[in-house]
Amino acid sequence: MDYLQLLQDAARVPSPCFVIDAPRLAANAAILRDVQERSGARILLALKGFAAWGVFPRLTRDPAHGGQGPLYGTCASSVDEARLGRECFGGEVHAFAAAWSDEEMSELLQLADHITFNSIAQWRHFAPTIAAHNAAAQAAGTPEKMLTCGLRINPEHSEGAVAIYNPCSPGSRLGIRLRHMPERLPEGITGLHWHTLCEQNADAAARTVEAVERNFAPYLRDCRWLNLGGGHHITRPDYDIDLLCSTVSRLRSTWADRLYLEPGEAVALNAGWLVATVLDVVEADMPIAILDTSAACHMPDVLEMPYRPNVMAQENGGWRTAGQPGEKAWTCRLAGKSCLAGDVIGEYAFAAPLQPGQRLVFADMAIYSMVKTTTFNGLRLPSIGVLDAVADADDPLSTASFQLLKRFGYEDFKCRLS
Repeated sequence: MDYLQLLQDAARVPSPCFVIDAPRLAANAAILRDVQERSGARILLALKGFAAWGVFPRLTRDPAHGGQGPLYGTCASSVDEARLGRECFGGEVHAFAAAWSDEEMSELLQLADHITFNSIAQWRHFAPTIAAHNAAAQAAGTPEKMLTCGLRINPEHSEGAVAIYNPCSPGSRLGIRLRHMPERLPEGITGLHWHTLCEQNADAAARTVEAVERNFAPYLRDCRWLNLGGGHHITRPDYDIDLLCSTVSRLRSTWADRLYLEPGEAVALNAGWLVATVLDVVEADMPIAILDTSAACHMPDVLEMPYRPNVMAQENGGWRTAGQPGEKAWTCRLAGKSCLAGDVIGEYAFAAPLQPGQRLVFADMAIYSMVKTTTFNGLRLPSIGVLDAVADADDPLSTASFQLLKRFGYEDFKCRLS
């Protein structure tokens, strides 16, 4: 059975279903391992982009969590992400949020190794709590439970990302501007974090580093670590790995030996699909294929960014990518099944008209889509599974295996409400 042909097997792969591509995940991990070895950086998984904990053993280097991969830990944007990182990934747990409540901090103290604060006011508010926690850990003979802390800066250097995803857009609430920094790093702060990128190459990272060095050099001198944030599209085919490694190596030799990168997308880029099925084809201004999935519920970035995902269908005995409108014999609009009028994925061209019961596969759906799904309208969340290629001496992709990790049902909808 062909590696991808298994996605057509309704008896084994449910629909809709997020399917993680294990070989591609491994290939991405290998690239990240190489970057770590060449640059000396420590790479963390940003859970906001990919949090499918069933495959964490393939990514973590922590032997206590099945450590088959290269990554040093996770970065979390909430208490629950921090808990997931601690329980299921291991290694270092780093946490950042635009603000923390007292209740969240009391939980976070038991989960995180490192906390970055978004303002001087938040640091001052929690500094006594952090100091008391560290003193207690020291007195108990458990120094490994002591926290390190940092500040997120806003370099006020924009790399032109889509506005909603641009951390350095005018008026951004993320990071401390230079004019708001104290004369020197407060006692208890050991490093700086910045994040300016979104799906960008190493040249954007290098320009950001130049801006940080130009404006924040007096603070960099007192840092024991630096965190270059996320948005590094490291596993993209055209990514300039040499430039990233040289930039990181220079930073380590100039300012602080400990350097962190925290990509989310790059870890699982192109490492998953969303399998869907055509339920009906209705006639309007053009044919509209109604699917058993939903842009609004299952791939909200299609509406938020917006973007047009690649779609594959069975044509001429194999999987073929759908074309732009008019590029193939039959053009239609793909739409979701929710009651939202704008639940539309886009317009695509196929070699032949789609038929009810026919399967489609959306590409690059492991990142963000899986963590952003909702149960609006009571639509059930897509199942989650893993597709592995089974090595064969003559044809490495001649066979495949599918493992269903999770099915969702009524209780998942009901338990979100009260």
